[in-house]
Amino acid sequence: MFDVSKSVVQEIEMDSLKRRGIRLLVKRDDLIHPIVSGNKWRKLKYNVELCQARKKEGILTFGGAFSNHLVATAAACQSLGVKAIGIVRGDELNKDSNETMKQCSSLGMQLVFVSRSEYKLRYEKAYIEATSIKYPNHLIVPEGGANYHGIIGCQEILQEVEQEVDHIFVAQGTSTTSCGIAMSLKENQQLHVVPVLKGYHSLSEMSKLFFQAAMDEQMIKELLKKVKVHGKYHFGGYGKYTDGLLLFIQDFYQNHRLKLDQVYTGKVMFALLDVIQNNSFDNSTVLFIHTGGLQGVSGVEKRSGFKLYAK
Repeated sequence: MFDVSKSVVQEIEMDSLKRRGIRLLVKRDDLIHPIVSGNKWRKLKYNVELCQARKKEGILTFGGAFSNHLVATAAACQSLGVKAIGIVRGDELNKDSNETMKQCSSLGMQLVFVSRSEYKLRYEKAYIEATSIKYPNHLIVPEGGANYHGIIGCQEILQEVEQEVDHIFVAQGTSTTSCGIAMSLKENQQLHVVPVLKGYHSLSEMSKLFFQAAMDEQMIKELLKKVKVHGKYHFGGYGKYTDGLLLFIQDFYQNHRLKLDQVYTGKVMFALLDVIQNNSFDNSTVLFIHTGGLQGVSGVEKRSGFKLYAK
């Protein structure tokens, strides 16, 4: 449905890395589609196919007030000509509360705003069953596309990279993308995950998703041996940022013409360069997975006064 061949591998030239024999490559999943970009389409791809195969009326999924996943789902469903329902955390919100909600609504998504206490039930079996009865003939997709089909879609990211790489860095929100990449690692490769949520238990969450995908305990242990967690780069928590992070994103764009965002990719690139500087990565090739998520940049520019991508 969307052309993943647009996701090229780009090299970033930096003298400080070149002196140490380090190559920095970027997998440009942000180029797949202007709205359904990056890992959002990867996680939706097989869920969308399942919706079509089962002849469902539409997709129902979950997200917060600034969810890129909701926007991507709305756009994908509109392209397919099927319905989209978004269960949104926060019953004080409405379809005009922010640019994300406005975009979801304009793309035809039916938004259902629920209390935070109700939203916490979204993984409970009884709640899912009740939701299925209330919204019949819809495929229910977990928040962020965090299910087996989402993992399999993300597994294809690394399979498209022809270059030999040693280290892979990726943002971690629901762990779906990192699980998919972990499943496609070669023997000599290491996955570096950068959780964007404060206090996120990366390996535990990855283990839960692997278990849901019917993997046995020993296989999960073997996969997680190849995962290194860098948990101190959340900049205060999900959706939070500092002036220092915004300045970094601005400076990186000025030097390399690569757009990053303050929620996911900016934090990962900051972490990547900091980790490389303080550890032995000499004579290796490092791959940065650009997972998209640039939709919210205009909002943060208005709030902060920073022009992140100034010419």
